[in-house]
Amino acid sequence: MMSHIPAELKYVNSHEWLRLEADGTVTIGITDHAQELLGDIVFVELPQVGDELAADATAGVVESVKAASDVYAPIAGEVVAVNDALVDAPELANTEPYGAAWFFRVKPADASVLDGLMTAEQYAKEIGV
Repeated sequence: MMSHIPAELKYVNSHEWLRLEADGTVTIGITDHAQELLGDIVFVELPQVGDELAADATAGVVESVKAASDVYAPIAGEVVAVNDALVDAPELANTEPYGAAWFFRVKPADASVLDGLMTAEQYAKEIGV
């Protein structure tokens, strides 16, 4: 049941996932559930490297054949990388939401906030699976 919600990630109720990397940065993307709700994704707008994002601030946009939706920064930090491949091939968000379709990476202002985010099990309950 939770096979599409990787256990090693953290989650927020706006349907972004977070992965703490070995270098202390945090990679952020949208969940499988989010891409299912959106349908076929046709456009992705990402933040710029060097942007300082506040927690819960809009960091980008995802457009699908159904709707446009904001992508939020679940934690505060400086954008240190963006996934240009996703801009060129936004459909990756539909096929590889936890892999090749990561959105951006931040150097967190305070990495300890990750401890307070949802686990895979908690996120599964949040979305009713």
